[in-house]
Amino acid sequence: MAAAKKSAKKAAKKAAPKKAAAKKAAPKKAAAKKAPAAKKAPAAKKAPAAKKAPAKKAAKRTPNAAFMKALTPSAQLAAVVGEKPLARTEVVKKLWVYIKKNNLQDSKNKRMINADDKLKPVFGGKAQVSMFDMTKLISKHLS
Repeated sequence: MAAAKKSAKKAAKKAAPKKAAAKKAAPKKAAAKKAPAAKKAPAAKKAPAAKKAPAKKAAKRTPNAAFMKALTPSAQLAAVVGEKPLARTEVVKKLWVYIKKNNLQDSKNKRMINADDKLKPVFGGKAQVSMFDMTKLISKHLS
C-alpha cells in the first residue's frame, strides 16, 4: 500500500506542474492581447506633454558680449572685410563670403582654404590654412 501511495503522489506531482503550466500560459496570452491596447493609451497622453516641452525653449539665448564687441581690423584684414569696426562674428561671415566668391575653398578637402594675394598676409604667409585655424589667425588682426 505504501508503494501505491508513493506512486500516486509522484503521478500527482507530475500532473500538477503540467496543469499549472497550462493555467499560467493562458493568462500570458490574455496579457499579450491587452498589452498593445495598454500601450496606445499612454501614447495619447504623451502627445500633449510633447507640445508643452517646446514652450519652455521659447526663451531666447543672449549672445556673449565679447563676440558682439566691435573690433577694428588690421590693414591686411581690412583689404578683405572693409575698414569699418565689426564684431568678430561679422568678420568671419564677411571672410566666408570672400572665400566663396573667389573659389578659395580647396576642391578635394573642403576644410582647407587656399590663400590668394589678399589673404596670404592675414594667414601669416601660409598658402593653405584649415578653416578651424583661420579664426585663430584672424584674431591676431583684430584690435
